[in-house]
Amino acid sequence: MTTATSKASKTRVILVGVGGASCAGKTSLAKHLRRLLSPHAVLLHMDDFAPASEDVPISKEHGIQDWDDPETCILWPKARAAIAQIKKTGHLPPGHTSNDHLNQLSAVGIEPEAEAYWTAELRRVADDSAARGEDIVWVLIDGFVLYYDAEVASLLDVKLFVQVPYDVLKARREKRSTYALQNPDSIGEVWTDPPNYFDNIVYPGYLKAHAHLFANGDVEHGALLPGTGITVLRPGEGVPGMTKIVSQACEVLVEDVKDGKKVFVEAA
Repeated sequence: MTTATSKASKTRVILVGVGGASCAGKTSLAKHLRRLLSPHAVLLHMDDFAPASEDVPISKEHGIQDWDDPETCILWPKARAAIAQIKKTGHLPPGHTSNDHLNQLSAVGIEPEAEAYWTAELRRVADDSAARGEDIVWVLIDGFVLYYDAEVASLLDVKLFVQVPYDVLKARREKRSTYALQNPDSIGEVWTDPPNYFDNIVYPGYLKAHAHLFANGDVEHGALLPGTGITVLRPGEGVPGMTKIVSQACEVLVEDVKDGKKVFVEAA
């Protein structure tokens, strides 16, 4: 992934977590970052490790499938192994496929001036690193329960968390209530939220997945506990809001190149 003039002899792999609730905007953020970091970035969706539909448990309380319980909504052994391998190689595992394209999200752009600035700034960072003999590969990993698993969280070099208020999350989720299933064994199937699914399943799962990160378990208003290493991003609505969190995320990435720990793999 070096440029034509690069003299890089080592590849530095930087794993960037992009977490947040369902409909917080984390996938849109991750896709913007991948584009700005291109050709030095790859994107992994935690949804690619969702179980097959027949393996999703039924909520004992509500009698419907629970796709959001952090203990069961991800095939954690498979996800851990894949992320650990990416950390070592800088490449997605052989044969890994993503079905994210089956879910069509409303595109929220960013302001042209910000896009031009960060494209140039991140290209400069990559070129400066190459001149020092380092070829950077950014691995963006987005997921709504990304920070629940301690082993996965420990593998991440940068941790971004998109924090959006309950009422905004609910409105967005209820507007977009049908999803194409991601597991390869479930291709062609879709899921439509039953009534009250956000309040009964989605939001409680979000709180469960993140309560350990915040003081008093208050995910919406509590302060981050010491040692999480997470940067909280709070977007507004529309293009200005997305521009804001993309810019904040890019600032974190640039600082990580300067100050972060160096993890190398052999250049291909």
